[in-house]
Parts: sequence; structure tokens; C-alpha cells
Amino acid sequence: MTVFRIGEAAELLGVSADTVRRWIDAGKLPATRDEHGHRVLDGADVAAFVRAPGHPELSSARNRLRGIVTAVVKDTVMAQVDIQAGPFRVVSLMSREAVDDLDLQVGAVAVAVIKSTTVVVERATPRGRTSP
Repeated sequence: MTVFRIGEAAELLGVSADTVRRWIDAGKLPATRDEHGHRVLDGADVAAFVRAPGHPELSSARNRLRGIVTAVVKDTVMAQVDIQAGPFRVVSLMSREAVDDLDLQVGAVAVAVIKSTTVVVERATPRGRTSP
């Protein structure tokens, strides 16, 4: 399970850490405490938050869009991966083999690399921690 500190989640969502704290305090985004007492967010909960109808508008853009995987749909040959990168929802169709090789799953951090008319998705080195 991938977990993020508030600042890491804020960066992924393209908002300030204070905004994420307000969402947590308002009960819009669930958080738990780690062994040091810091509030942390489960990657799958962050993905569900950005998929929810009426979620707050987010901001930020680049040619390499770092975001959180919000959906993965696989068939026998192809797969569809949805990434929320700030205010942008990026949908990529790729081989199932690539999705499996990158271990892309809901809640994981990924980068959508946009080059010309091609979007290449690669697994990001997560800043969030993976618990055993």
C-alpha cells in the first residue's frame, strides 16, 4: 500500500499542503497517523477523492505530468490507465504487458510523458512510502 505525507499528496494534486489539510479536517479526504504521529494518506483514498463527482478543482501542468493512477482496466492484450495529474485527467491505452511490467495500480504514482502526439506512461519513483 502506497501512503503519502500531506505535502506529497499536495504536490500530486497540484494544491498547497494547507488545502489538503483543510480537506482532511473537513472529512473530504481520509487520513491516518504514521508511527511518528504524522498524518498520512493512503494512495487509493487519494485516487478515490479525485475520481469523486464534484471534487475540488486542481491546478498545474507540464510536459511530464506526475500524478496518481485513478483507474486501470485490463483485457487480455490491452489496458487503459487513468492518471489524475493536477487538474488534468490523462487516459492512456497501452499493452497489458506494459501495465504489468510497470506494476501500475490504483493509488500508484506515475508520470505521463507527452511527446508530440504520443503519451508515454512510466512508473514514477514514488516519494510516498510502500508499507510491507
